[in-house]
Amino acid sequence: MRLRHIEVFHAVLTTGSLTGAADLLNISQPAASKALQHAEQQLGFALFSRVRGRLQPTQEALLLRHRVDKIIQDLHDLQRLTANIGDPESSPLRVTCTPTLAHALVPDATTLLRKSFPNTTAELFTQHSAEMCESLMLHEADIGLTLQNAGHQGLHQEPLCRGHIMVIAPPGWWSPEELAQPLPVTALADQPMVGIAVHDALGRMLQGHLSQVVPAPRTAVWVQTYQLAYSLVAQGEGLALVDPFTASWGGGKTVQTRPLKLQLDVVLHALYRLDSPLNPLQKRFLGLVRQLAQQMLGQA
Repeated sequence: MRLRHIEVFHAVLTTGSLTGAADLLNISQPAASKALQHAEQQLGFALFSRVRGRLQPTQEALLLRHRVDKIIQDLHDLQRLTANIGDPESSPLRVTCTPTLAHALVPDATTLLRKSFPNTTAELFTQHSAEMCESLMLHEADIGLTLQNAGHQGLHQEPLCRGHIMVIAPPGWWSPEELAQPLPVTALADQPMVGIAVHDALGRMLQGHLSQVVPAPRTAVWVQTYQLAYSLVAQGEGLALVDPFTASWGGGKTVQTRPLKLQLDVVLHALYRLDSPLNPLQKRFLGLVRQLAQQMLGQA
């Protein structure tokens, strides 16, 4: 199949008609019909049958659908990449970060940067680490900030700051003497906890350690983000294990925090493409992120 055949085939699959496919591709209906007929002639089998005025894919077409969807997605990615390469100055500072870092760290660093460089434009958005790597490789973002080890061959990974896993509790849960000491994992036995069902390396490691606690913590609520866990703990739902940046929200006024006595560091990583060295503005931004992160974790 030629590329035009693939585009028409996918458009008919998407819209269910030749007219809809023609509109989607911005071509005439006869041109779409001719391209589909040519594709079927080359393949030697029909791709669609007409049922009650709509085109229904044949069994052969359904077998092709997954591959065709992937080709169309790759084509769109190529178009996005070439558009971003052709207009590199459209977004001088484009930063993607995980949701945890979007609460204060990234906005604060951006505000400080714009005080020094008021003409700077910025585009900020949140993504999980896998999506972040894709955006960076497609030149849709220039810097990624994550607490995960991305391990992507096309990206440089620069550690900016290290912290500890933190245990957060409702106000008044621990005495001042207890707050001064790290909390052993065993102290979580039979404690009410907010469970964090985060499917990343950090979440899996934490669940692995908790699974060895006897008797197991009592978990009545499970959440998908550390931010939700923080909000529930602040309302008295029990304890939660979170990253140090989430634990620092509110300056210690809404929850109590103690480091977990566990040899497991949380690392703030900056990601950027190996083939695109950072410009002075981007380096300045990362410097501010590093400085603010260290201040948030009491390391400055």
